[in-house]
Amino acid sequence: MSLEAPFPDLDELVTAIGDAGSRLSDIGATEGAAGNISVCLGWPVDARRKFPLEEQIELPHPVPGLASCTLLVTGSGRRLREIRIDPIANLGVLKIEPGGKTAILYTSPRRLFTRLTSELNSHLAIHEDQFLNSGTNFNTFVHAQPLYLTYLSHIKTYQDFYYLNRHLLRWQPEAIVNLPEGIGVVPFLVPGSDDLMAHTKEMLRHHRLVVWSKHGVVSRSDQSVKRATDRIEYAETAAHYEYMDLVNHSAAQGLTEDEIRQICVSLGINQSIF
Repeated sequence: MSLEAPFPDLDELVTAIGDAGSRLSDIGATEGAAGNISVCLGWPVDARRKFPLEEQIELPHPVPGLASCTLLVTGSGRRLREIRIDPIANLGVLKIEPGGKTAILYTSPRRLFTRLTSELNSHLAIHEDQFLNSGTNFNTFVHAQPLYLTYLSHIKTYQDFYYLNRHLLRWQPEAIVNLPEGIGVVPFLVPGSDDLMAHTKEMLRHHRLVVWSKHGVVSRSDQSVKRATDRIEYAETAAHYEYMDLVNHSAAQGLTEDEIRQICVSLGINQSIF
């Protein structure tokens, strides 16, 4: 799915990233400087009025499929909850150069970071993969560390795709509606590593939300950064229900598989989990 003109302008996108960071903080998914956000645009953007400083940087790996694209990216070590307060100080703008090996980084004189997010390799890989394979001209990528989802990912049984999804998607009708393909699961891999990047890229071809076991979650959307954040909130709410049920000795039934299938038939949702 591609966005059509008129495209959202830089002010709208910066505000949306700030709102997303604030909401993730509200639900306890961004302790300290945890979490990062990026937005990739396939149309021309002039960032120099807000981000007048520029420098050429080498990218962690080539992304020729993003040549001439522009990315808004959070700075490493920045608190997502503070983006809304001063977005220009906490964000950088990347213009990918031909060949995809280098980019021009635009920043503000108020810049509060020395480099972009340490997960930049995954951000770039996911954006390129989505642009090349889905035909989109817009993609958002969010990493957060919601408390209950991350806790459950430390339990071996919840590292299994079907076990995780059948237990989490049973708590609210909204869960299967918003995550019909289920929540993908990546085993624990070193944060920022090429292995994590490769596994995440493959998993996000089939799921819009993926658990990084023992680390948090990542989410994507080709509609808005808030949609990507919403998916994290839906899944975290389900994980909170699941945690409460574990504490209460699994006393609750949740929606039955038949009830979930009825919801899907009624709303025309195609799913293969239940």
